[in-house]
Amino acid sequence: MTDDDFEQFKKETFDIDPLRQNRVQPRKVHHKPTGAQLARQKAASTDSKKDSNTLSTEYVDMIDPHDIIQFKKDGVQEGVYRKLRLGKYTTEAVLDLHRKKLLQARHETYQFIQDARSMDLRTVMILHGKGASSNPPALIKSYVNRWLTEMDEVLAFHSAQKHHGGTGAVYVLLRKSQREKQQNRHRHSR
Repeated sequence: MTDDDFEQFKKETFDIDPLRQNRVQPRKVHHKPTGAQLARQKAASTDSKKDSNTLSTEYVDMIDPHDIIQFKKDGVQEGVYRKLRLGKYTTEAVLDLHRKKLLQARHETYQFIQDARSMDLRTVMILHGKGASSNPPALIKSYVNRWLTEMDEVLAFHSAQKHHGGTGAVYVLLRKSQREKQQNRHRHSR
């Protein structure tokens, strides 16, 4: 811009009133996360730690303390189920749920089955008790009956023989792990 241009500009704009400046004074803002942002952060950080235990705690049909509980998935051979029912398989691990609260029993049952699978165990036993004197009667037994049917790892279960706890305990047959299946294939291919 030359001096002539500047002089020309002054002549053109001498009678113009300047605009008032209505500026807001900037203030130092410390951006704190909103409640929604904090909730999203918490959800994102706990998603990786999310509880994989999907066992139900909703209403369950109550079982009589002396009822036999039993279950067998399709594909389980009758001879295998009969041996389980008669207590002919060696029990490789036992979980005792006596005097446990419902949520604690749920957690321990789930963890017990997961641990048994990771150690390639096939037959385990859960001592749930009859619950004849609990209120309501047979609460843990009723939930164990439901939980075991909800677990993919469980192929079959049946109330134990009298000398192993009778209707206060249950034998559980677990699915073979991939490692164990591979070992069987290798053993039988020789």
